[in-house]
Amino acid sequence: MDDDRKRKVAAATAIATALAIPMEGIRQVAYYDPPGILTVCEGHTGADVLKNKVYSLKECSQFMTDDMRKAIAIVERCVPGLPVEVLAAVGDATFNIGSTIACKPSKSTVARMLKAGRLVEACNALLAWDKARIAGVLVALPGLTKRRKAERDLCMQGATA
Repeated sequence: MDDDRKRKVAAATAIATALAIPMEGIRQVAYYDPPGILTVCEGHTGADVLKNKVYSLKECSQFMTDDMRKAIAIVERCVPGLPVEVLAAVGDATFNIGSTIACKPSKSTVARMLKAGRLVEACNALLAWDKARIAGVLVALPGLTKRRKAERDLCMQGATA
């Protein structure tokens, strides 16, 4: 990766992390989020999350750093060359809900629009991803609605620049 690309990825990671932290909040003991996924710290999920374990702030910070770097790398790999703000916004969405939003054009309008270079439409399509499956039913969650609006607003800064 060349130096300019490294700087862009680092900047997008920092911006996305700054967006994610207040949206996620921090809980140092693992809990089940509304869709039932075992989660800890600032939205960290995975096999390394242990129920009832108390995680240190240092562990939480490391999870966030590593998870956001991975999310940004996924978006950069699927849709290389995005403006920093678009990369950060879609990276945060990827961190929050997974790679489908950025990488699967057959399942995501965001991914289709990004691939087509239609950035404004991709940014606006983020708003549709405010639902979670609760007891088998897709339900809009206020926290996700707020987060998607913040991502869209950030995304538009890069899409219209």
